[in-house]
Amino acid sequence: MAATPTTERFEFTGGAGAKLAAVLHRPGDGTAVVGAALLCHCFTCSKDLFTTTRIAKGLAAGGYLTLAFDFTGLGESGGELADTTVATNVSDITAAAVALIRRGAGPCVLVGHSLGGAAAVLAASRLHTVAQVVAVASPASVAHVEHLFSDGALEQIRTEGAGEVRIGPDPVRIGRDFLDDLHRHDVAAAAASLGRPMLVVQAGADTVVGPEQTEALARAGSATLHTIAGADHLFTDRRHSDELVLTILDWLTGVRAGA
Repeated sequence: MAATPTTERFEFTGGAGAKLAAVLHRPGDGTAVVGAALLCHCFTCSKDLFTTTRIAKGLAAGGYLTLAFDFTGLGESGGELADTTVATNVSDITAAAVALIRRGAGPCVLVGHSLGGAAAVLAASRLHTVAQVVAVASPASVAHVEHLFSDGALEQIRTEGAGEVRIGPDPVRIGRDFLDDLHRHDVAAAAASLGRPMLVVQAGADTVVGPEQTEALARAGSATLHTIAGADHLFTDRRHSDELVLTILDWLTGVRAGA
């Protein structure tokens, strides 16, 4: 019987210079290492959110050396969220990919959830070490995130330079540069130019990122599209997160076999 995966916590320097917190999930003794994975959490979330940890542990149990990290200004990482943009998220992913290589990993699968998935697609288009991409409940346009902000919050950010928005349980501070940067990135075009296998997983009961967004992303990237019926945006139900992990692992097995 294979041993339980182990973890190693460490820090690396992100794209904007802040120290970023990371956890490396290693397959347990007796589990054959079949690859590496880099995991990017959702907007204003963290590497320790249950969604992220379930994916990370599941991938490690399936033989993938898996690195999860906190973007600048979130979780245990340094820096200020109000100073970040999608571009800084992409640079953080690039730095994380280097950190994974330094720990002995070769080409990796880049797995991103929600806005983290959109940033992953943008990063993958310029990272040669990424062999496959998995976008989970991710939009085809990063500007889609604006609909999560109230009109009052948007006005405050634009007039004062920063403002508080509430997406999860706690308010977070977003800067004007973040809003301006949203319209500078074309996720669909990046997906179309990938030239690498891509999986898009859609949450069937998602009220944050609708099916028109995930389906558009899948079309743009000529990706495999899989829908998990009844799942919410965070795959809160354990049955749905288990299906998510199995979907990713089965797809990766097929890709490795040349299916």
